[in-house]
Amino acid sequence: MTDKQRLEEQFVSHEAERRVSEKLDASEQIDINVKTDVLKIVQGQAEKVSVAGQGLVIKPDIRVQEIKLQTDNVSINPLSAIFGQIELNEPVNAVARIVLTKTDINLALTSELIRSLVENFPLNVDGEIIKFEPQHTDIFLPGDGKIGFNVKGLLKSEKNRSLLSATLTFRPRNNSHPILLESVTCTEGEGISVELILALMQKVKELANKPFLKWEDIAFRIIDMQVLQDSIILIIEANVKQISASQIEFVN
Repeated sequence: MTDKQRLEEQFVSHEAERRVSEKLDASEQIDINVKTDVLKIVQGQAEKVSVAGQGLVIKPDIRVQEIKLQTDNVSINPLSAIFGQIELNEPVNAVARIVLTKTDINLALTSELIRSLVENFPLNVDGEIIKFEPQHTDIFLPGDGKIGFNVKGLLKSEKNRSLLSATLTFRPRNNSHPILLESVTCTEGEGISVELILALMQKVKELANKPFLKWEDIAFRIIDMQVLQDSIILIIEANVKQISASQIEFVN
């Protein structure tokens, strides 16, 4: 909050911060700035809402190092806004900058949320449906804009199952090139067939080409990604119906 805020802005912003903080498992800092006035509150309007936070723990295994988010014009429930609870009457567009450290990402990879996400995306390998049941996954950032994963788990189909342990590195999509697979190395198990790699890349391509992903009431897309030595910075456009968080799903 700023010293130049109106009293009603300070009140709504402060109460919104308090309510959001109560829903988080932990936070180092959370700052919510609601731009509005009494007349607009009564009319159910706010010019914009900006959120800045550090060290936000959304769930025990989901932590965000830093987030900065700003919306456009907001249509809100006026009665809720008076008590600092921002309930949206209509979806709102927002832009967010999110910083995830390597430690944050590796912690998230151990969560049931990510595990179920991976298991729910079978691969079609020459007509045979294969699912991957992860046992261990961790990310590493080797530099030069690359992202690497060490993965270990079971490949399961109706006919058989086999152990897979592998390391892969890739370059994320940017304005000059699509997602580029740099290397795949099998470190344990029977190896990785060309057909399996092609099926994996086809699945990645399908997901990358989806216009939006969805996290409960938030539809979003990644418009830029910057890979640093120990963190990844995401620039995200979102359409928000309400602010909540429990699961992620992919939508068309």
